[in-house]
Amino acid sequence: MRLFPPLAIFTLCSVLAAPLLAAEEPTELTGCAAKRQSISSQLEIAKAQGNSEQQAGLEKALDEVTTHCTDASLKRERENKVLDAKHEVSRRQADLDKAMKKGDPDKINKRKEKLAESRKDLQSALDELDK
Repeated sequence: MRLFPPLAIFTLCSVLAAPLLAAEEPTELTGCAAKRQSISSQLEIAKAQGNSEQQAGLEKALDEVTTHCTDASLKRERENKVLDAKHEVSRRQADLDKAMKKGDPDKINKRKEKLAESRKDLQSALDELDK
């Protein structure tokens, strides 16, 4: 008889905990849905601030995304952006190598800065690819 009360308590706790376990965090939007959500959020801010020019531009952008955006085309666009960024990093690295052979410290520093900027752009493109 002593087994029944702990079993009853365990069952009751399980039943009460089920809704909590089922209520997971909503999944993060990706692709065109995320793009539409982002534009909608910006549009709400523009409306709240009374910025009619920005509001008109965002409404047009939202209409374009709603009409023309597909997840496949968006992924392709982002992949092309990553590819372009990789080419830019390669070009900047070649420029830096060339400047290092000449030994001009000013050019070397400028090329290093440009290469770092290109790498940052590449990382941004890679991060965007996952969204």
